[in-house]
Amino acid sequence: MRTYVPSGDRAEELSKGNNWFVVDANGKVLGRLATRVARLLIGKDKPEFTPHLDCGDHVVVINAAKIVLTGRKLEQKVYRTHSGYPGGLKETGVKKRLAERPDEVVREAILGMLPKNKLRAHRAKKLRIYVDAKGLERHAAQKPQPLAV
Repeated sequence: MRTYVPSGDRAEELSKGNNWFVVDANGKVLGRLATRVARLLIGKDKPEFTPHLDCGDHVVVINAAKIVLTGRKLEQKVYRTHSGYPGGLKETGVKKRLAERPDEVVREAILGMLPKNKLRAHRAKKLRIYVDAKGLERHAAQKPQPLAV
């Protein structure tokens, strides 16, 4: 059995990612939402999936402020950043980060599930996250299809 490898015009057609999906994060568990969205960005669910091409779709996530964390993650989960200087470690709890920038919590969870390769930045550009449902108005022309997670 031979493996099909798209090239030329067919490869360009696959890498356009012309489908748009909207995902409502209201009451959804963060990790389960992130895995589903990451699969859409990668294009894993498509029959013509090719690992070296970006054949994923565009995804719009709305109501990021209403995401749910299970267990004791609200008290225990910590985000760490380091400036590179001695004593430059900063720690922020997920409860504080959800109150200030809930879209960043969702973005970091989704991008953390993408493969760490050269296509990652291009796939990340196909992700749009909005704190409430008002952001969906910007993408009315793309006619995004609602996706149940």
